[in-house]
Amino acid sequence: MNLQEITTQIGKIAKEAGDFIKEQQFKITPADIEIKEKASLVTYVDKESEKMIVAKVKKLLPGAGFITEEGTAAQQHGETYQWVIDPLDGTTNFIHDLCPHSVSIALTKNNIPQAGVVYDIGQNELFSAWKGGGAWMNGKRIHVSKASEHVDALIATGFPYYNFEVIDNYIKALKFFMIETQGVRRMGSAAVDLSYVACGRFDGFFEHALHAWDIAAGIILVQEAGGRICDFKGHDNYLFGGQIIAANPAYFPSFSKKIQKFME
Repeated sequence: MNLQEITTQIGKIAKEAGDFIKEQQFKITPADIEIKEKASLVTYVDKESEKMIVAKVKKLLPGAGFITEEGTAAQQHGETYQWVIDPLDGTTNFIHDLCPHSVSIALTKNNIPQAGVVYDIGQNELFSAWKGGGAWMNGKRIHVSKASEHVDALIATGFPYYNFEVIDNYIKALKFFMIETQGVRRMGSAAVDLSYVACGRFDGFFEHALHAWDIAAGIILVQEAGGRICDFKGHDNYLFGGQIIAANPAYFPSFSKKIQKFME
């Protein structure tokens, strides 16, 4: 399997979906917005984008399974190869005409990301990576940052919109990082957050209550850019475990240790 070629192709597909999303930006009305659950919104744009992506990637790798946010493809969790797709990560931002919002497409093998792309629509930045091939942004090689201390770090996170069981611990962690680092940013797209860790804009990222489609492409981006990833217990159950910590290798030990302390 030529992972580089697959990555090139899914990059083109992500940009085509992004073009569609941009075209629809000011066409949606309040009547087009559905509430899946509290603070979780979806529009026809999400669904049509996903249908477009699914139809195209099916041709790239017939027989692969699908894990998609909007469920427009039959969800298959037992296949060796699976496409993990978020057709519009940051729907709430999109609805409110805010950036970032993005398209995220990943290919996994036995639940390990092999190739992935994140298209940051507003910035027109295509992040891509494949196993053993490095990480790239608009055709240029990218790497994680070199910050090693809290005082030098800019942190990204996301606020849970469901599963608030750990919210008090979360706030304690935020308080620590707000005081001890250069700042905390909440962008609204986990796929973009991980992409920004990969290219060195953020030094670390953590979030709770995520889904595989939010982070699958971002995982391989960070790894191929030289970064490290774990869950809140320091283990590798991050793709389906709903928790993720990502950082450059110099900052990762102290960053992950603090999050594990607050979120245990």
